[in-house]
Amino acid sequence: MRRRTENVRRIQSNYMNKYDMHQERQRRRQRLLRRRLIVFGIILFITIVAFAQAYIEKQSLHAKKQQEYEQLQQQFTALDEEESNLLEEINLLQDEDYILRIAKTNYFFTKEGEIVFKLTEETPSY
Repeated sequence: MRRRTENVRRIQSNYMNKYDMHQERQRRRQRLLRRRLIVFGIILFITIVAFAQAYIEKQSLHAKKQQEYEQLQQQFTALDEEESNLLEEINLLQDEDYILRIAKTNYFFTKEGEIVFKLTEETPSY
């Protein structure tokens, strides 16, 4: 069966020619609009991917820096404690009695007439 539009003849008039040109311009505009939207979509997609990649890189860098900061914070705490211990030892070394006690226990220095007995730290077996 034939369609009805195939049976209908077009009237060749100035109005119909203008109408056909208008329809053709509309089709071209639609094609251009689709092309522009596709290009815009591709550019948008590439931009989003680039920003996402940069964000992920920054997140991993931040995590590494955070871990490094925590390690340095622990080192700082340990060094601060060591510094306080050394300052305390400096203050103790200013005391002459403390120096004499260290000399007696570690180096077995004695005054005249003193006898040093070294006792073991172990408990006796009897």
